[in-house]
Amino acid sequence: MHKVLAKGILSAQNGMNIYRGCTHGCIYCDSRSECYNMQHDFEDIEVKQNAPELLADALKRKRRHCMIGTGAMCDPYMHCETELMLMRRCLEIIKREGFGVAVQTKSDRILRDIDLYDDINRSAKAVIQMTLTTYDEDLCRIIEPNVCTTRRRFETLLEFKKRGIPTVVWLSPILPFINDTEENLRGILDYCFSAGVKGIILFGFGLTLRQGNREYFYSALDKDFPGMSRRYIQSFGNSYECASPNNQRLMKIFHEECHKRGVMHNYDEIFGYLHHLPDRFEQLSLF
Repeated sequence: MHKVLAKGILSAQNGMNIYRGCTHGCIYCDSRSECYNMQHDFEDIEVKQNAPELLADALKRKRRHCMIGTGAMCDPYMHCETELMLMRRCLEIIKREGFGVAVQTKSDRILRDIDLYDDINRSAKAVIQMTLTTYDEDLCRIIEPNVCTTRRRFETLLEFKKRGIPTVVWLSPILPFINDTEENLRGILDYCFSAGVKGIILFGFGLTLRQGNREYFYSALDKDFPGMSRRYIQSFGNSYECASPNNQRLMKIFHEECHKRGVMHNYDEIFGYLHHLPDRFEQLSLF
């Protein structure tokens, strides 16, 4: 871990990444890709130690309240957040300034801040996005080794349900020949429906690989799934998109089951929901 003084904190789309890198160890992580120009080891977390101050300044200068997103590139609730509490400080600022928040994580550490999400949801809007990829607990511990398992993430979603805080699940990525099964899909859908999620984001059954994350992924496959990297190379070559041969059949099941339950399953609709702050909270901040 190393600390830096960042120059800015919000993207043009009001996204925020307090950290760069991650310690969750997910074997498929796209953020390892060389295109992101990370100048340090991925597990050597870059901490933007002035993130709360930058956020406070950025929000004061905004003319209209909006949703603030976080977690798109790096999980805000990785191990170091327990000690540093930068995310909690940022949430306190978001609450104070009257903005909404949509956070994405895999970690049950988010429960530490459930009081703040409750407050923000009452005064503006808070949405919790949780990634679920693997119903089988043993397989989950291999694919996502340094973070809580899917069952615990489901239990975390239930805690937010009790508070009336809306949740969305990212059902991705799904690894061809490993967890691209109907059993896995139906197990995760059962969790989602039981947790009362508003929507499920699924681009398709498969994953993306490019320079940087491909090499790490294949190394992990060689360790835990002997012969699987060879199968990937034979099936996909150097393709960016690696679609499951079961994609069409499983997508049909996915859309049918979500439609039956009244759960949003069109990702454009879900993204619209995540970015929308109800009109009563979008008043101009002129003073």
